[in-house]
Amino acid sequence: MAGSVGVGRAAPRSSPKRYAGTDPPLSLAGPTVADLQRTAELEKFLVEAGLYEGKEESAKREEVLSEIGQIVKEWVKQLTSKKGYAEQLVERANAVLFTFGSYRLGVHGPGADIDTLCVGPSYVNREEDFFVTLHGILAEKEEVTELQPVPDAHVPVLKFKFRGISIDLLYASLSLSVIPADFDISQGSVLCDVDEATVRSLNGCRVADQILRLVPNAENFRTTLRCLKYWAKRRGVYSNITGFLGGVNWALLVARVCQLYPNAVPSMLVSRFFRVFTQWQWPNPVMLCAIENDDLGFSIWDPRKNPRDRNHLMPIITPAYPCMNSSYNVSTSTLRVIMEQFQFGNKICQEIDVNKANWDALFEPFHFFEAYRKFLVVDIVAEDDDDLRLWKGWIESRLRQLTLKIERDTKGILQCHPYPCEYSDPAIECAHCAFYMGLSRKEGLKKRGQQFDIRGTVDEFMREIGMYSLWKPGMDLAVTHVRREQVPSYVFEQGYKKPSPTMYANQQEQSDGDGTLSPDLDVQLKRKYDFDGDGHVELCKSVKRASVSLPGEETPPHRGNSASKVQCDSPVKLVSSALCSGAQTSPSHDDVNFEQTQLTSSPHGSEDTSASGTSCAAVGAIVLADESSKLRTMTVHTALECMALKDETKLDGIRSLASSNCAEFLEGAVLTENVHLSGDEVI
Repeated sequence: MAGSVGVGRAAPRSSPKRYAGTDPPLSLAGPTVADLQRTAELEKFLVEAGLYEGKEESAKREEVLSEIGQIVKEWVKQLTSKKGYAEQLVERANAVLFTFGSYRLGVHGPGADIDTLCVGPSYVNREEDFFVTLHGILAEKEEVTELQPVPDAHVPVLKFKFRGISIDLLYASLSLSVIPADFDISQGSVLCDVDEATVRSLNGCRVADQILRLVPNAENFRTTLRCLKYWAKRRGVYSNITGFLGGVNWALLVARVCQLYPNAVPSMLVSRFFRVFTQWQWPNPVMLCAIENDDLGFSIWDPRKNPRDRNHLMPIITPAYPCMNSSYNVSTSTLRVIMEQFQFGNKICQEIDVNKANWDALFEPFHFFEAYRKFLVVDIVAEDDDDLRLWKGWIESRLRQLTLKIERDTKGILQCHPYPCEYSDPAIECAHCAFYMGLSRKEGLKKRGQQFDIRGTVDEFMREIGMYSLWKPGMDLAVTHVRREQVPSYVFEQGYKKPSPTMYANQQEQSDGDGTLSPDLDVQLKRKYDFDGDGHVELCKSVKRASVSLPGEETPPHRGNSASKVQCDSPVKLVSSALCSGAQTSPSHDDVNFEQTQLTSSPHGSEDTSASGTSCAAVGAIVLADESSKLRTMTVHTALECMALKDETKLDGIRSLASSNCAEFLEGAVLTENVHLSGDEVI
C-alpha cells in the first residue's frame, strides 16, 4: 500500500564508504555490552507501555486499507464513465492508495490513525469529485463514521473512521490519464503541472520514503523514534498544531541522529539525541540531505532569498523536493519549553548511562499544573459531539495564534505555554472541552507587581475565531484567567493527588528566584471561579438568565463571594464548570491585585448593539487597582444577538449562551467609561 522504497546502488569496493547526511558521522562506534543490555531494557519498557499493536489490530488495518483502496478505484471508474470517456479508458481507470506518517514509517501504535493519500488521474478533481462525490459515497457506507471534510485546510483532507480506525485521506490529481498500479510516487515527474495543494499532499509520502532511504538502519531508527515520540507525549511537547513538534518533526530529528551515529543501537541513539539537540544552535537548520532545487518552480526553504524563512526559529527541513521547514509553527515560547524538556531528557540519560536511573525516570510525565501558577483557559462548547469536533478543530488550529499574539503584545516578556491536551469535566453531560495555557514572566525580567493587559489580545483572537464559516448555533467559547488553586481536580491524572493550598503557599514563597513560577504575575482578564469562605472553589452547575430589565433601568452590581444566581426564561447550556457564573473571587494570596473583565463568550455576532434590538447584554465588572490601592469598577457590556429575546437581559459573569434560540453573537466588548491606568498598573 505504501510508496516504493528505493535501494541505493552498492559503491565500488575501491571507494570509501559513504554515509547519508550533510556532514560525516560524529562517531562510528558500535555498542558495548552495557549498551546492548540497556537497549533490551528499553525495548521491554516500550512493549510493557503498550506502544505496539497486536496482530489482530494490525491485520484489521490491512483489511481497512484494502477496502478503502477498492472504494477509491470504483469511485474513479464511476467518474470516468459518468464523464463520458471511452469504454477502454473506463476499464483502465485507476486510483492508487499510499500511506505515510507513522504507519508508513512503521512506528504507529494501538488506536493510531492512518495517514493515506489517494492518487488519481488528471480529470478527477479535488473540489467536486473528491469532496462531494467521494464524500457522498463514504457517507452512505455503514462502516464509515465521523466523516468530516476539511477542504480549506493547508493540506485538504477527508477525516473519518472506517470500522473504528481513524483515517486521514488526502487526494492528489496528477497530469496522467491512467495511474498505473505500480506507480512510483518518489519520481520527480509526479510534480509536473500540479498545484501547491497537490504538492503538499504528495510530500507526506515522498518525505516518509526519503527518510527511510536516508537512515543507516531502519529498525534502530524505528525503535528510537517510537521511544522519543512516547517521551514527547509524556512531556507535553508533541503537537505541531499548538507550536511544538509533530510526528514528521520527530522523525526528521531522530533520522539526523541516526546519520550522526550510524552504528549506534537505540539506547545509544536516545542518549545521543538529547546530547546533540541540547547543544544545537538554533536557528541552524536540521537537514538529512542537501536542499534540492529543481526546475519546476516551487518555492523551497531558503532564508537567503525568502525573508519569511529568516523568522523561523527551529527549522527542520524535509528531504524531498520541494524542501520545506516542517516546524514553522514553533514560537519563542514553545521553543523555550522544548529546549527545557531536552535538558531534562539529557540529564536523565546521563544518569541512565552510569546506572543511576532507569528508563522509567525518562518517561516521568510533565506536571504542567505544578510548573505554573497562572493559566489561560480556553473553554469550548457545542450542541453535540459532531459539532464539537468541528468547532474544536477550528479553535485548536488557531491557539498557536493566541500564543504569538501574547508574545507580540507583551514584547516577549509574558511567556505562554500552550499545553497540548484537552480536558472535559465528566460531571457535565454537554459536549465541551477545555485547553490550558501556562503563563510565566521571561526569566531574568523580574518586576514585582508587574501587570499585563491582554484583554485586547484576547478580543483580537476571538474576532478571528468568529470568522469560522461553518459556525452553528450552540458553538461557543470563553477565554478566562485562573490561578493554580482554581484548577479543577479532573484535569489531573488518575491516581495523582492535587497539591494542597498549603503547598501552593510554600511554593509562592520560594518562587522568586524561579524563572517558571511567578507569584507576582498579574494578568488582566476575566477570572473563572468563585471561592467560598473556606477558600474552596465553587463550580456552578447551572446558569440562568437574569430577569428582564426595563430600558434605562440599572441593575445593582453583584456583591459577595458566592456564585451569583440569575433567573432565566429559557434554558442555557453550560460550556463546562469553567463557564459558570461567578466572576468574583476571594483576595489573592499574592501581594498584587488581580483584575477581571467580562469577555465575550461568543465570537460570532451582530453589528447591531442597540438595546432596542433583539439582543441581550452581558454585564460584568472590571476591578482595577490604582496607586492608592483603592478599587475602582467599570462596566463592560457585551451584546449577544438572540432571536427569541426581545428585551435586554443582564447577565452576571461569563457563561455559555448556546441555547437553541441564539442565532448570532456579537464579538466585541464595549466599555461604558474610560479608565486611565498608571504605568505601574498595565503594560
